[in-house]
Amino acid sequence: MREYLLVVFCTAAVTYLLVGPVRKFAIIAGAMPPVRARDVHREPTPRLGGIAMFGGLCAGLLVAFQLNNLGKVFHQDSSDIKALLSGVGIMWVLGVLDDKWGVDALVKLGGQMIAAGVMVYQGITVISIPVPGVGPVALSPTLGMVISVALVVVMVNAVNFIDGLDGLAGGMVCIAALAFFLYSYRLWYVYSISEAAPAVLFSALLIGMCLGFLPHNLHPARIFMGDSGSMMLGLMLAVSAISVTGRVDPDLITAQAGGSQTVTTHILVPIYIPLLLPLAVIALPLADLLLAVVRRTWAGRSPFAADKQHLHHRLLEIGHSHSRAVLIMYFWAALIAFGTVAFSFTDTGRTVVLTCAGFCLVGIVVLLLPWFRPKAPAAVQSFVPPRYRKGARAAAARVAEPQQAPSAPSAAPVGPLYEELPAMAELSMNDQELLGRLGTGASAVGEHPQR
Repeated sequence: MREYLLVVFCTAAVTYLLVGPVRKFAIIAGAMPPVRARDVHREPTPRLGGIAMFGGLCAGLLVAFQLNNLGKVFHQDSSDIKALLSGVGIMWVLGVLDDKWGVDALVKLGGQMIAAGVMVYQGITVISIPVPGVGPVALSPTLGMVISVALVVVMVNAVNFIDGLDGLAGGMVCIAALAFFLYSYRLWYVYSISEAAPAVLFSALLIGMCLGFLPHNLHPARIFMGDSGSMMLGLMLAVSAISVTGRVDPDLITAQAGGSQTVTTHILVPIYIPLLLPLAVIALPLADLLLAVVRRTWAGRSPFAADKQHLHHRLLEIGHSHSRAVLIMYFWAALIAFGTVAFSFTDTGRTVVLTCAGFCLVGIVVLLLPWFRPKAPAAVQSFVPPRYRKGARAAAARVAEPQQAPSAPSAAPVGPLYEELPAMAELSMNDQELLGRLGTGASAVGEHPQR
């Protein structure tokens, strides 16, 4: 575990230190597209954050290669490392081009399939699917290739779709990678399944990349990861899943469990259905992706046409702040991911289900907070935030109401805000007229429409 922690630390440190120079380079290179209608940020922000993350990945691999235990992964499973670097390299170049000049959606999809195909050609592919009561079901090379490419493309686009709020994509991928790291590490360390070692290393690298980039990407973000970062993260998460899928022998775990079929079933829940765990850790991004495709197709538009109806956009619409919307997405992603992993850690699934149900109730209450604003009793109103006081909303509406300009030059501006200005009477008639036309800024406290 200490070697993995060292890899995470080095990857995060290099990524963090590279963000500053990369940000300056992005500004000089002009990788700062104008604010679009579907964006939530207010001013152009540099992209190309994936360059720093790619540098952190390379540094992490170099450190892992020099370590005693992790160095064995490069010799025993060198094909996985080479396949990862090949696929990540292609995806990273494609993302950099898109961040700088923009790439057509179909061209981008073709590039994603090429990157996935290169990795499949080098050995990262689904070989078999363990089925309960049947055992491993071998897949034909063609079917295994199709499943692997489809899994990579789905994960890449799912992560790319949620990259709409500051820190959202990086944080959710970090949560997913941590959940997959815990599961893969248990297979490798507890059950001595060496085939899971590459997945553990890939998850550790992914965690380090996200942790190093997030301090610069939290709201208000100084830099965006762009497609060069989001597509690379999605590809690495898919590689972590595929590298362990179909390589774990259920008989080994059954022997470790003392031959108990019940215990083995709980342990192998994510292995029995190979796509369960990787899809669970990106359940929210995947749901957002599917809803976007259905919504756009139903409206007669291209599935790749951008809009402002993603899950994080809807959280902002119902009244959540930027930071709270991100934290809510973090909460649900962690609940689904770690709930799936916990179900394979314990023999009593009932406890996990009841615990998850309790957290779901808490999440629903937090989700509905903007619609539920209880008013505090009169005795404690002076101690609670203003929004929970009686009449606070009406007072805010009166303050936010714009002032009317005077109808005639001789008429002095009137209104509650002018009554609070004793110096108003000392102004000349021309000054009063000018101030009436300019306004006092009272409308500035109102709610502005989102762009």
